[in-house]
Amino acid sequence: MSDNWTPTPPPQGPSGGAYRSPYSTTPPPVGGAPEPKRGSRMVVPVLVAALLSAGLAAGGTALVIDREAAPGTTTTVIQEAPPVEASAAGSAAGEDQPVAAIAGGTMDIAQLYEKYGAGVVRIDHSQGLGSGFVIDKDGHVLTNAHVVDGAQGTITVSFSNDERVEAEVIGVDNATDVALLKVDLPASALTVVPLGDSTSVAVGEPVVAIGNPFGQDRTVTSGIVSALAREIEAPNGFGINGVIQTDAAINQGNSGGPLFDMAGRVIGINSQIYTGGTGGGNVGLGYAVPINLVKEVVADLMATGKAQHAWLGVQLSDVDPTLASQVKIGTDKGAMIAGVTEGSPAAEAGLRGATGEITIEGRSYAVGGDVVVEADGKPVESVDELRAAVSAREPGDDLKLVVKRADGSTADITVTLGNQPQDPTALAR
Repeated sequence: MSDNWTPTPPPQGPSGGAYRSPYSTTPPPVGGAPEPKRGSRMVVPVLVAALLSAGLAAGGTALVIDREAAPGTTTTVIQEAPPVEASAAGSAAGEDQPVAAIAGGTMDIAQLYEKYGAGVVRIDHSQGLGSGFVIDKDGHVLTNAHVVDGAQGTITVSFSNDERVEAEVIGVDNATDVALLKVDLPASALTVVPLGDSTSVAVGEPVVAIGNPFGQDRTVTSGIVSALAREIEAPNGFGINGVIQTDAAINQGNSGGPLFDMAGRVIGINSQIYTGGTGGGNVGLGYAVPINLVKEVVADLMATGKAQHAWLGVQLSDVDPTLASQVKIGTDKGAMIAGVTEGSPAAEAGLRGATGEITIEGRSYAVGGDVVVEADGKPVESVDELRAAVSAREPGDDLKLVVKRADGSTADITVTLGNQPQDPTALAR
């Protein structure tokens, strides 16, 4: 684990916009005036391919994707965190952790804010401010890793009654942009925010964000789930998949705050925005790390102070009937190995990467590499299904693959999954 990531200015997005973390690095102005946007920190470089990554569908397993550029290949490198039961993080956090869904119906925005607004906190340190939320009566607080990155000296957490207390950093996972803090307060002083199930989220359902945009404490905004299975870049340069897109207003200072469903359950941590060239303001494109992935990370951070993510070490490209109609690859479904990272588990197991690339009807396909058609005895019909197979494993687990080779033969390959490197740039050295 490393929190020494140095941010770089993000590449331009569509129409000249840029992707930013909604995290403020200047103190709020005196007197409640809106904080100036100048001087904001661009902490996350860019979302991939104009956010056209397929990722996981709403019913899939949250995962993490490592990205590494390789000449003549696509750039998706899989390493995934194994799924856990919804109660796993709650068990780690203690009996009072309300991870399971709340019984009953939905609330309106005012009711939700009244019930759980006090559980949303403001996080301050020497380099800026962000948001977070209380997840148990032991005083654990969730936020983004980039919110606490670069902190020198004390990190403080402020509550709705303006009480400010010092926070201890329990653990940081830059691969998923998650940080776990702890405050020393009586249980009676804490409002716990319940965690929901991000795999049950549907496009179009209403959501609510609460946070501290531009230092305006506990501001509530609302919108809908605009899309699912987006991909954003993590602070360490790897990727986070299965991300929730929303049009609820998210701005600098919202980073680390909760995205609620209308039952008052957190379905994601607000982490990034697309600015559209506005210089940092909201344009209706916000992104939240799915809470099911966060639960997995929290359980690890509580247990050991660090999180591990299974890693295969390949770049992938889809196989479909369009490709199969043009190239003899022995199958019309599967996941093409577009590239293999040197020294990775995939390389050690003998998986072979693509030898070329073709364009059919405006779409690029890798060709000449192994095509994975089966994983652990189950058919693999797409890149997403291979990712799901990896997500069901932990570092050190064996993954049994069946691949179609370029020469028409079939091979059985067992890969011992590794642990995701903390620094993706090290893979190129």
